[in-house]
Amino acid sequence: MSHGGKLAARALKNAGVECIFTLSGGHIMPIYDGCLDEGIRIVDVRHEQATTHAADAWSRVNPGKIGVAVVTAGPGVTDAVTGVANAWRANSPILCIGGQGPFANLGRGSLQEMDHVSLMRPITKYSAACYDTERIPEYIERAIRAAISGIPGPAFLELPMDVLMNEASLERATFPPISTAPPLVGPQGEEVIKALRILAEAKRPMLMSGTSVKWSNAQPQLNAFLAKTNLPAYANGMGRGTIPRDSKHLFNRTRREALEAADVVVLAGTILDFRMAFGQNIPANAKIIQLDMDNMLISHNRASHAALVGNLAVSFDALMREMDAQKLALDFSAYSAELRAKEDAYNAKEKAKQGSDAVPIEADRLCREIANFVEKHDDMIVIGDGGDIVASAAKVVPIPKNGFWMDPGPLGTLGVGMPFAIAAQIAHPNKKVLIIYGDGSFGLNGFEYDTAVRFNLPIVGIVGNDAAWGQMMRPQIAIYQRPVATLLNYTRYDKVVEALGGHGEYVEQPGDIQAAIERAFASGKPACVNVKLHQDQSYRGGGYV
Repeated sequence: MSHGGKLAARALKNAGVECIFTLSGGHIMPIYDGCLDEGIRIVDVRHEQATTHAADAWSRVNPGKIGVAVVTAGPGVTDAVTGVANAWRANSPILCIGGQGPFANLGRGSLQEMDHVSLMRPITKYSAACYDTERIPEYIERAIRAAISGIPGPAFLELPMDVLMNEASLERATFPPISTAPPLVGPQGEEVIKALRILAEAKRPMLMSGTSVKWSNAQPQLNAFLAKTNLPAYANGMGRGTIPRDSKHLFNRTRREALEAADVVVLAGTILDFRMAFGQNIPANAKIIQLDMDNMLISHNRASHAALVGNLAVSFDALMREMDAQKLALDFSAYSAELRAKEDAYNAKEKAKQGSDAVPIEADRLCREIANFVEKHDDMIVIGDGGDIVASAAKVVPIPKNGFWMDPGPLGTLGVGMPFAIAAQIAHPNKKVLIIYGDGSFGLNGFEYDTAVRFNLPIVGIVGNDAAWGQMMRPQIAIYQRPVATLLNYTRYDKVVEALGGHGEYVEQPGDIQAAIERAFASGKPACVNVKLHQDQSYRGGGYV
């Protein structure tokens, strides 16, 4: 005889789970016992929010695998909610297992008892509790299947304390096969033909590569389609990095112009949310071809003229097969060349701004120095955790060819930096992992440097320190002529990291940035490069919609 924690761990092992992210609690201890038996690594962090952020990142950097967070009852689950919500908006398939007071005392007021299932239901694809020890593997399979199917997303499973501790037979329990790969659903043939007819009439088309390209593992098919058509392509969300940074088909600076002039827009896994002005930045007379994983994502905020529903790799393959069958040659290289000339002009203009020797250091100069470092290392994983500094860096810092770019996604959650980095470094120990921090966001989960030190993870964070919540401060000054609750100190975050056992660098001169980054990585320790920036109080427009 065994116990429920060992059933849970064996089911996770059968699902290919290699590690769990957790913060210890009495309700979930049997799962740890099972993980030790099954050889599943236990990574314990300092705040439960970090467990679900790390699970999110694990799924992002490990195609076809699922990240798992295990948290204790009550505040353990409520602390994990932000990470689950972030995974919900980012379509990240994760499994969060939460503890609960004994089922035998349900409703009597056990320690940390609350209705976790109802709390999690609005931000998950599956939220349930298992009250029968021998059915734990069945519930885990169902939760993972829900997480990976259709539009991916998080699942939550509550396992009460006595259900985990009860005796169970590993031989008698049923362990259903668990797949972390969804079925490859393909588009309707008439929609494929309709899409090609629309493209054949286009003069100024463009393609937006978005999050569903990532979750469909459709990068090879997307790039083959671009090579076949010479479509100019842009990327947002997790679409960043799906097109190689040196591809002649990838554009960045001219996105607004291309959208304003477009007669056809191909939305490849890009939803028309606030990042695309809810579709209002696409001309009213432009036609929209939409490729996405689920019909619920089609015609959101703007009607599509052709809809290819299913795995995007399958959809791109279908488009190319139909082109070959029709002997249809589509070549938009002339229009791409026009955009490339404009792109080069913009880049030249921006590089002048990025060369400033001003002190305090300008944010654009810091971003250029980071970009120069990243360009030399193809195996990097770069994580954005902040507001202004990340928005600036995203325009300049290239995506490593053999690495990843990760940011929170559409929920805009700050504090993802170190949790994302911990998962990324464990999954890819031979890659350099770099976090681009705002000083505000560092304060949210910066204490996870302690976790990185304990697990010997040589992650480097660069803090753009302007002593302010800059994205909030500037519009406040423009509207109210004074900042409110947006000013910080030029805190020595490098000293905080040193106190936790890491390596610290403090930079005040622009010419010292590159050497400081090099020393941080050479230290072999978790490191913080704290860069003092000019506090820019000028408002440049924009806002939240």
